Amino acid sequence: MSSSTAFPGQSPLAETAPLSLCAREPHVPADRLVAEMVPPPRFDSVRFDTYVPDPNQPSQSEAVTVLEGFAAGLGGAHATGSGRRKWFASKKPAAPAGPRGVYLDGGYGVGKTHLLASLWHATPAEPSLKAFGTFVELTNLVGALGFQQTVRTLSGHRLLCIDEFELDDPGDTVLVSSLLSRLVESGVALAATSNTLPGKLGEGRFAAADFLREIQGLSAHFRPLRIDGEDYRHRGLPEAPPPYSDEQVTRAAYATAGASLDDFPGLLDHLAKVHPSRYGALTDELGAVCLTGVTAVPDQSTALRLVVLADRLYDREVPVLASGLPFDQLFSDEMLNGGYRKKYFRAISRLTALARDAKGLVAQ
Repeated sequence: MSSSTAFPGQSPLAETAPLSLCAREPHVPADRLVAEMVPPPRFDSVRFDTYVPDPNQPSQSEAVTVLEGFAAGLGGAHATGSGRRKWFASKKPAAPAGPRGVYLDGGYGVGKTHLLASLWHATPAEPSLKAFGTFVELTNLVGALGFQQTVRTLSGHRLLCIDEFELDDPGDTVLVSSLLSRLVESGVALAATSNTLPGKLGEGRFAAADFLREIQGLSAHFRPLRIDGEDYRHRGLPEAPPPYSDEQVTRAAYATAGASLDDFPGLLDHLAKVHPSRYGALTDELGAVCLTGVTAVPDQSTALRLVVLADRLYDREVPVLASGLPFDQLFSDEMLNGGYRKKYFRAISRLTALARDAKGLVAQ
């Protein structure tokens, strides 16, 4: 289709054709992975005072109070980047025994990431001394830098925030357990979010009993903080718009600056060729993602890659307009009842929110 093409009844479309995610093969240097360990754009401006607790869920207000105190307690920390450091500055009392971190547990959309990002912002330290990333991004960093270099890079930090903390295989269990133990020894404070309590990590995904020592070691680093509530993305909001036609999606892609346009099965195939650590770069400078022919995801490996892409799109607030099946039919009943169900429900929740954001892209 030429750049000057217009659909019947519409003015001429965008001057250039839509982008294609399938044409992108980003290469991300390791230093970019480190530099980007900050709260994503969606959470640039969040703070504790912008979090609106549900009055019917007292645990939400309690979480804000606990986290504000946790951030204030980090004010005297001194990051040297090497060796074992004191938890507080020399004039502060010695660190109390027990967990060196907080662990926010709760359902989808109760604001855990908002609170985690608020903690990052509230901690009195230079951004270079605070790190924020998802569990997947942390393991990808180790893959890019190597274990020892990751320890050296992060051990000078005052705080490490880990969003979406989940253990999906034995290798990750041992890796993260060892990494966090080394960082805690260096005086790094930890904060994490998940839908699974620390002592339950790994359940339903692999033979957790075989790795009980590692899992219990991880749990010992955290003080659990339960946050109850319903998914805020669905509080009083209309249902996500149903899928559009292929023609409507294509029209919107050509009419929206910076939009991409891809066939959904083709995109799934392309994701298998790009390392998940690069999915953030894959979505650089996108104005919208337009997908035609959405179908059920064929297998679990493909589904898990789609989950990572959904997370990166949600972080960057990229609207998603699609034709085909609605997003709540992406995953089979077997997947939704299996060990990765929490990942899949999170992806559905986030894609639904992004589909709602995309409603204004369609000409009425």
